Amino acid sequence: MENQILYLSDLRFNVDTWKRELQFHFNEMDTFQEKLEEIASRNQDALVAVKLEVFQNRIMIEKDAISKLKHRCRNKIANINNAAINENIYGRFQNEQHTLKEDMRTYIKLHYDLKEEMMNFFLEVL
Repeated sequence: MENQILYLSDLRFNVDTWKRELQFHFNEMDTFQEKLEEIASRNQDALVAVKLEVFQNRIMIEKDAISKLKHRCRNKIANINNAAINENIYGRFQNEQHTLKEDMRTYIKLHYDLKEEMMNFFLEVL
């Protein structure tokens, strides 16, 4: 029983860490959006305008993905909090955790790819 409590605590720690990271990325997308708006106000080049629109669309898509992942994290925490102490949870939570873990891994890779592209764009136009 003590092992199960420790296991749930470890799962909660992982999910809480992901939630904080997702919130940071959400805020970071707001910062990038502000920078894109600043560039749009200063730069009238048609090619730059097209790239700006593409990045703005990608930011909206990214923020939607973040919202969905945060929702899944909230559900995971609720499941952890509602787990019965005498329930055999290892297999169930491990399978659920694996899916969320893989989705987070994929999201983080895509996030940093987008961030790198945007930083390169900023260097190009600023």
